[in-house]
Amino acid sequence: MNIFNAWFFRKPHRRQGFFLLPFLLSLLFFLTFSSLAPSVSQAKPSRVDTLLDRGEISEAIAMVETGWKKDYQNFYRHKYEQPIQQTEAIAQKLLDIARETGENPAVIWAFSRPEDLVILLITPGNEPISFTIAEADSEELDIMATTFRREVANPRRVNGFAYRRASQQLYQWLIAPIKPILESQQIDTLLFCVGENLRSLPFAALHDGEQFLIEKYSLATIPAFSLTETTYTDIRNARVLAMGASEFQEQIPLPGVEVELSAIVPELWPGSAFLNQNFTIANLQAERQQDPVQIIHLATHAEFKSGAPDRSYIQFSDRQLSLDRLEELGWKDPPVELLVLSACQTALGDRDAELGFAGLAVQAGVKTAIASLWSVSDIGTLALMSEFYQQLRTAPIKTEALRQAQLAMIRGDIRLEGATLVNSGGAIELPSDLPFARVNLAHPYYWSAFVAIGSPW
Repeated sequence: MNIFNAWFFRKPHRRQGFFLLPFLLSLLFFLTFSSLAPSVSQAKPSRVDTLLDRGEISEAIAMVETGWKKDYQNFYRHKYEQPIQQTEAIAQKLLDIARETGENPAVIWAFSRPEDLVILLITPGNEPISFTIAEADSEELDIMATTFRREVANPRRVNGFAYRRASQQLYQWLIAPIKPILESQQIDTLLFCVGENLRSLPFAALHDGEQFLIEKYSLATIPAFSLTETTYTDIRNARVLAMGASEFQEQIPLPGVEVELSAIVPELWPGSAFLNQNFTIANLQAERQQDPVQIIHLATHAEFKSGAPDRSYIQFSDRQLSLDRLEELGWKDPPVELLVLSACQTALGDRDAELGFAGLAVQAGVKTAIASLWSVSDIGTLALMSEFYQQLRTAPIKTEALRQAQLAMIRGDIRLEGATLVNSGGAIELPSDLPFARVNLAHPYYWSAFVAIGSPW
């Protein structure tokens, strides 16, 4: 009798285990498959996918806008009353803005799926167009976006080009497919309405192998077109409320803030300035009631962190104001056209931080916000901000003023000469306590961190 037969012809209760083996294997297979069921169901085409497959691009854009509006409402725990704009209305609004400002805008929606990258485009007065880029699946896109952010935001790499490979690849995926349309229609302003892991991308530093994206277009990041204030107001004669702090009890000092504020008010713009202990929420509210300025500049620490919006904040001299309480400042009445935060730090690539950053303008109740994705040096911030307010005096729209300031840094028109910062407006003497070692201000680390959020107009 062989070993198998000896085992098989043992006592009956032993043989029962043998007959139970197929049942147990089947049960194990069933339980394993059941545990995978949620993933299988999640892999089913979404409604947006179905609409795109049918060629119903307008309906797909409306669905994307609806979904992202819900994302921001859930994150900020706030209901936004703005209705979803249909694509015909978006195309007409872009056409109206182009006629009013002389600037020719387009809206780009971009989001990744497991199998590809989807790009949706509307230009003034035209039907929407869709593109899919199969080689940019969600995994590849996430890797490239993370690499790009890490390299361009690294202050130890400001004398090299380590960011270029990822920058050029992202350009090929996000911009190259639509470039012929943008050029044929002479588009000069791009509004990026993008999905997760793209919201903290410094689009200005995307590179085509010859030049940066900002060298051809002025740029804005929007949470959704339906959440963006699209009316145009000329602010070239507006007044500015400039506030900030150079000293903090629990955070690193910002020694360039005093020079930054004085370079804006009253050097370039009429208005008022508050520094250090006078930089309080109470003073901001009182000043707004007395003088309803259209531009508010805050030179202070601000952080966009992972987690709920009450963990992210703007630092005043007396306390921190969390993002979920921004609306309490009443910046909608009278309306604030532009809010500038010149010393932000964002958790790059984090979903919550991205929602907080990209939703800053709509949550604060301002038309446009300008903030930084990472904390730039005092010299870099002063260089960008002093030139931005110089350009804002004459630029037709806000994002063009930001673009011209960034171009001035790329070209070397803004530079350090000893203890003097030279820009298009002249020279700014730097205080002795501000480190002014020679820096390469043309590197995108110094200028691409600054992003226009909300309306470019």
